[in-house]
Amino acid sequence: MAEIELIDVTKKYKENVAVDKLSVRIRDNEFFVLFGPAGAGKTTTLKTIAGIEFPQEGLVKIGGNIVNLIEPMYRNVSMVFENYALYPHMSVYDNIAFPLRSKLHRKDEAAIKQAVEKVVRMLHIADLCERKPSQLSNGQRQRVAIGRCLVRDPSVFLMDEPLAHLDAKLRHFMRGELKEMQSAFSTTTIYVTHDFMEAMSLADRIAVLNKGRIEQLGTSLQMYYTPKNEFVARLFGEPEINIVPAELVSEDGTVKLRVLEQETAFVPEADTIEALKSAGTAKIDLGIRGIDISFSLSPQASTWIRGSIYAFEPIGNKVIMTVDVNGSRIRIAAPNNISADLDQTVYVKFNMKNALYFNAETGALITRSGMQRYT
Repeated sequence: MAEIELIDVTKKYKENVAVDKLSVRIRDNEFFVLFGPAGAGKTTTLKTIAGIEFPQEGLVKIGGNIVNLIEPMYRNVSMVFENYALYPHMSVYDNIAFPLRSKLHRKDEAAIKQAVEKVVRMLHIADLCERKPSQLSNGQRQRVAIGRCLVRDPSVFLMDEPLAHLDAKLRHFMRGELKEMQSAFSTTTIYVTHDFMEAMSLADRIAVLNKGRIEQLGTSLQMYYTPKNEFVARLFGEPEINIVPAELVSEDGTVKLRVLEQETAFVPEADTIEALKSAGTAKIDLGIRGIDISFSLSPQASTWIRGSIYAFEPIGNKVIMTVDVNGSRIRIAAPNNISADLDQTVYVKFNMKNALYFNAETGALITRSGMQRYT
């Protein structure tokens, strides 16, 4: 198998910088996810590792060897594309067997048959071997594409949003299948996605990309509980984390945090106050997730914030309720058995034990309450 290392890799298309001095080391046998919004540089990074694209600057190393000028066929990597890229005139069997009939990896037909049968059993498509791609569903086509990637037993699997065209139920099922397959083959895997659920459920580690640079590198729990900045925080979680304006104030000799310009201010823990004071700014962005907000439809004490219901979205086991507070929108994860109307008055209270505190000017994380073990 192989460790992969990118050292100051830069890839430009004319004046557009797709990958900007990107450096990262991917461990042997690791399931590594490149995650970020469209245009972040995820696919370009993957193609650079595969050899489909060549960087203008930096080094690409596979298994300790510099491969910048080595053609894709000699890198011993297999790639699954978003659009399947199957040969329409070939059967499922022949599509999967194709790499083993190439000049570089040629095997005899008995060995090919054994390898293909192993893969189709693992992917549960043994009964589809005689069909053509046009006779398959999207999910079946994707399994064939993955089978073609697996059959050659490469050093590295590269997967470019392989589940993007599948329905939600099949995506959920295939996530488990992919994780099991990677474990069974013990092969270094690099997986590109813009779906945070895929990233969190599959990855040993995640690299969050933004404009060709890594914003944060770490585990799923680190991304969720200790995001490096507001950009990363907004990418993980449903509903999206609430980022609301706050300000450090001094009342009766006590330093407090006033949120959304409310009269009542919160008193964070002492170590949180010290971290906020040392940041050198009174303007704070408070990050609070929807599951950490309590609400009531009846009047509450002055420590609760008064707002009105702006939107009400039932999604099965919960309701996403959007509350308007003086023009700021707060999204709350509520039980699915509540009954409420639009514009109805609602009172909310933040659970400050799991709050995130960001610098309002730079967006960088200053500190967080609780869950410090994930730093």
